Amino acid sequence: MKGVRLGRLQVVWIGLVLLALLAAFSALAPRTFPTAFNLLNLVSDAAILLLLATGMTYVIITAGIDLSVGGVLVFSAVAAAEVMDATGSLLLGTLAALVTGLAWGVLNGVLIALGRIPALIVTLGTLGMSLGGALLLTGGVDLRAPTDLNLGLGLARWLGVPLIVWICAAITAVLALMLAYTRFGRHTYAIGSNAEAARRGGVAVRGHLIRVYGLAGLLAGLAGQLSLAKYGITGVSAHSTDNLQAIAAVVIGGTSLFGGVGTVAGTVIGVFIPVVLQNGFQILGVRPFWQQVVVGAVLVAAVYVDQWRRRARDQ
Repeated sequence: MKGVRLGRLQVVWIGLVLLALLAAFSALAPRTFPTAFNLLNLVSDAAILLLLATGMTYVIITAGIDLSVGGVLVFSAVAAAEVMDATGSLLLGTLAALVTGLAWGVLNGVLIALGRIPALIVTLGTLGMSLGGALLLTGGVDLRAPTDLNLGLGLARWLGVPLIVWICAAITAVLALMLAYTRFGRHTYAIGSNAEAARRGGVAVRGHLIRVYGLAGLLAGLAGQLSLAKYGITGVSAHSTDNLQAIAAVVIGGTSLFGGVGTVAGTVIGVFIPVVLQNGFQILGVRPFWQQVVVGAVLVAAVYVDQWRRRARDQ
């Protein structure tokens, strides 16, 4: 498929950028940056954002957008904490987070696909609704995770790597394969390339969009539960920019804002570039504001390259 091929080409280039950053920081701080401890910190910092960005990849490939994922993450974490506090069951709390995230995602999809409301407006609205709902439920005060969750899943390791990282990596790998090799993935690319042509080709466009936004919400719900386990609190005010970070990672990773082009592999690289920059700047003692400047410049460059590529292809 053209979307897959173009996405893979972009992955090569953005992968080289990531390798160059790793090599540069390793050369500038050889005793601290390329250590096993620091690299483990890198993957730990990126893991939960990776879930949000993977769901966002599907959404943006359909030529959509989802600004609500940060709010959905917080609301799902609050719902999980409330349920676990009321029942004492970690399983029911996890289920509450997943169901809550899925419900917000399906609501987005229904309003966009059936209500014909622009995705930007819908997800901006549900961002406010989910964050406001979380504040109403908590009174603006962070809820604490049960000790069993924080000391169990939050600190658990396998082969020396946090279990949360393994969970996020496994889910990301499955969704990468699903996007590249299944009918669901082909329909996602088809809708982003030309929704009307996809509809005439037999794709149930509206139903598929609902499922895509539902998937993004489900992943945000899971991210809420994992965040609750890792940090021990709901973090009501700590995820206000998660949606922008996820979108930036997806675009930097080569997914086109115009739809029809992108890969999850590119998104993985796009997630790690800001994380590596932030970590490297901290080790070198560079003011952290420079990280925002550099990531912003990379984001603008990625969008420019995408537009240039589209113009060259259309000529």
